[in-house]
Amino acid sequence: MKSDLDTLMQARNLEAFVIFGNAEHNPPMYYMTGGGHVSHATIIKKRGEDAVYFYNDMERDEAAKSGLKLIPYSKYDYNAILKEANGNLLLASAMRYKLMFEEVGVTKGNVGVYGTYDVSTVFGVLTHLKEQVPSLNFVGEARDDSLFLRAMETKDESEVERIRKMGKITTTVVDKVREYLTSCDVNQDEVLLKEDGSLLTVGDVHAKIRLWVSEQGAELPSGFIFAIGRDAGVPHSAGNPSDLMKLGQTIVFDIYPAEAGGGYYYDFTRTWSLGYTTPEAQELFDQVKEIYDTLNENFDLNVAFKDYNKMTCDFFDSKGHQTPLNTKAPIEGYVHSLGHGVGLNIHERPFSSPTSSDDQRLAPGVIVTSEPGLYYPEKGMGFRIEDTLWVRPDGVMEKLVDYPYDFVLPMKKWKKNN
Repeated sequence: MKSDLDTLMQARNLEAFVIFGNAEHNPPMYYMTGGGHVSHATIIKKRGEDAVYFYNDMERDEAAKSGLKLIPYSKYDYNAILKEANGNLLLASAMRYKLMFEEVGVTKGNVGVYGTYDVSTVFGVLTHLKEQVPSLNFVGEARDDSLFLRAMETKDESEVERIRKMGKITTTVVDKVREYLTSCDVNQDEVLLKEDGSLLTVGDVHAKIRLWVSEQGAELPSGFIFAIGRDAGVPHSAGNPSDLMKLGQTIVFDIYPAEAGGGYYYDFTRTWSLGYTTPEAQELFDQVKEIYDTLNENFDLNVAFKDYNKMTCDFFDSKGHQTPLNTKAPIEGYVHSLGHGVGLNIHERPFSSPTSSDDQRLAPGVIVTSEPGLYYPEKGMGFRIEDTLWVRPDGVMEKLVDYPYDFVLPMKKWKKNN
């Protein structure tokens, strides 16, 4: 949690941290500020002291919503600094940052660097700043183990409720898609038709998903997946917009919207086949659902998340499928890990891959996905079931939002062999 930041900083020997970038769509900045329309901002926090928010004057009201200590960039005479730097923009920025660090009492020690900003600009500024203040040492961290992902790993109740609300928005949109698809007319080639009688494509469905998410006041900053047939068999294929929506083909619908402005995500997947399916597809779907249910029955408090990925691999291996534990870099069968944390990032700690650290556990307060799947692109099919789960303080794994797991969706205006 945010209250853990100072403890984590001390454990990592960080005297301070600095965050660069916009307040929106920038998880570390959002975590500290709560968002807001503030661009090109900076936060500097010295260990044991409150964070300081540097901003442009014209965004002062938005910055004030953060509740942080505020200092406008205009406090520093940038024109005079630029003149002193002989017009060198990077050097001038570094000289201003030197004053900002001095303002918060940071003149030596390790400084963690975070945020979302142009890499070239940050690299150039920090290079000059290091020359200006040799006693400062700027530290980068592996993303999966960064200060902020560690702090974000455990959610408080207000964060849980925001993610739960996003889950309700997500399933509302999913239900709209389901209702729309199953209400379509179908031609003699088993292709779904739009209201005007023209052929319905994946791209048409994509457009409706974007519209319905927007109408719910949410965003799709990381995209979404709605793929049919072969593309359903490639886990992160978003779906080919020109593909026709046909009966009897597997559809993987993986949707992960976020609060507007770059806030909290939800992650959810269902696999559908419209009208009917094949015996092979039904068998594979049933296997995915079986391990999904088995995992839910076996999740236990404080167990390493990767242990459940191994359980999933062992199950699929027993059914004759390739997995990352029996095949190097498989491209069919079970090809990914079981799940990941969800929060201000769509993928965050705890992770479940075989290389994940043992301390990434189902601890109280974490929110994770469980998303086993099977993928056979050359057979034109793929399957994934995913829900987002909260490890409650009492240790119970709670699914944040319920939604049916139906695989074959009956069509309202079509019957097989009609």
